[in-house]
Amino acid sequence: MNAELARIFLVEQLTPRYGEGEARAIVRIVFEDVFDRGRSFEPLKFQEILPRLVAGEPVQYVLGQADFFGLKFKVDPSVLIPRQETEELVAWVLEDLKSFSPLSSPTLLDIGLGSGCIGIALKKKRPGLQLFGLEKSSEALAIATENAQRILGSDRPALQFHLGDVLLRSDWAKFPALDMVVSNPPYIPYTETYLVPDHVLAHEPALALFVGDPDPLLFYRIIAEFSLEKLLPGGRLFFECNEFNAQEVAELLREKGFLNVELRRDLAGAERMVKGIL
Repeated sequence: MNAELARIFLVEQLTPRYGEGEARAIVRIVFEDVFDRGRSFEPLKFQEILPRLVAGEPVQYVLGQADFFGLKFKVDPSVLIPRQETEELVAWVLEDLKSFSPLSSPTLLDIGLGSGCIGIALKKKRPGLQLFGLEKSSEALAIATENAQRILGSDRPALQFHLGDVLLRSDWAKFPALDMVVSNPPYIPYTETYLVPDHVLAHEPALALFVGDPDPLLFYRIIAEFSLEKLLPGGRLFFECNEFNAQEVAELLREKGFLNVELRRDLAGAERMVKGIL
């Protein structure tokens, strides 16, 4: 089987599960990242990848990497696959960072690091950033640390990643006063499980996806309280949100005393991001 036949065959195999458009997008990733657009096609390697993709395993886990904000991040099933709407959150934070002097070194904490994609992308674009991270999963923390070492190189010493849980106030002492807090916390109630694609439920970490139904805003509430204690005057808090309760997150920030609370839609038109100023 040559590269072109393999490409056609893989699209045919994936279309029943994903639809033709997404199937073609997955095949494009495979042939760009593994086979140099078909120029270095290896039939044996293709035979290794094929059954995993057909079984519904996300292509990013099969390949061990995901594209995010022009960078390649190592991923495995211990971390969420970075998504386009999170790139939009990063772009918003970078826009806001322009208000700081180019010679300054703002302090920023990424809560719920996962692969580290948010914080690492921000520091890559703004090297002077003093980056901190907090992650509950030791496996995810190892992935974020590896990504920082590979992507940031000599910039890596100017960051501190910590194992801990923002729900434990004893872990708050790990961090200094901050200019910014950014988080994409677990925000899907278990009652909305039916809205989550099967391949996400089967492969991505529930710890990073779901929050208990009694208090779907739990992480937003606690992170807001953390930010009230740790943010410097004028400090910013950025959240990625569930589109179904983004208005509630914005109202929560107003109730906590944050000013100029702003809600933004993603490119698909969903209310997805919230910002508040202390």
